[in-house]
Amino acid sequence: MECWNIGTKFTQYFSDPLFHHSNCKGNELGSNTVGKQPDHIIHFENVSFAYPGDKVLFRKLSLGITPGTFYHVKGPSGSGKSTLLRLIIRLEEPTQGRILFNGAPLADTYPPHLRRAILYLPQTPVAIDGSVREYLLLPFTFKANQDLQKPDDSQLMERLKAFLLNDIHLNDHAQTLSVGQLQRLCFIRGMLLSPAVLLLDEPTSSLDKQSAAIVIDHIEKLCKTSSLAILMVSHEEVLPGSLKFRSLMVADSKVSEIFGIQEIT
Repeated sequence: MECWNIGTKFTQYFSDPLFHHSNCKGNELGSNTVGKQPDHIIHFENVSFAYPGDKVLFRKLSLGITPGTFYHVKGPSGSGKSTLLRLIIRLEEPTQGRILFNGAPLADTYPPHLRRAILYLPQTPVAIDGSVREYLLLPFTFKANQDLQKPDDSQLMERLKAFLLNDIHLNDHAQTLSVGQLQRLCFIRGMLLSPAVLLLDEPTSSLDKQSAAIVIDHIEKLCKTSSLAILMVSHEEVLPGSLKFRSLMVADSKVSEIFGIQEIT
């Protein structure tokens, strides 16, 4: 799916026919973390990772992601924030250790089901050579998603208006849209699949203040009304206004919970 701009590895992965067939400040979540809890939808078990010839980004990381929780992922540039998300969606593989999804090894999950259950939205999405309608409905062309109810034009337009995209028509060419418009379209399209985990890499980076607030408001509502687990990488302090969340710092080859569970009122 062209929603992700993630390079050659992604292109090769999705060319596989299978896809089309179908409260503790400073508490380090590292090698000394207690064992996996049964309610973790995603769990890192002693995961280490380094790009070839580069520094180690993660060393014996153990980290549990809980359903219905919002995680704000922050840290210095190059610390591994985006890589953390890429490991969850299997765009990168651990050098050591393993990652579990619903208690089973992530590597054993059928790829089309993984892409439906875990949604990854990159900072810079890529448009398909087609209409806005085709862009939004692309996931429904895959065999693995044939059991989903495809939305009609009126439902799609309602979602566009909710994200301040009133000036966009379903017949417009997707490649004529701005990055900010594509970010919102990509978010809309992904949520049509009702994922269990949402991975957001700088989702408001190309949006004005009003549009960013709309996206964050929708994320907040999703987290309050469903069991969706959300991890959002952001350099900006654009956070839900009345939602409990966990703030994670990625630095020095580990992930630390720096503020515990927070609630902004």
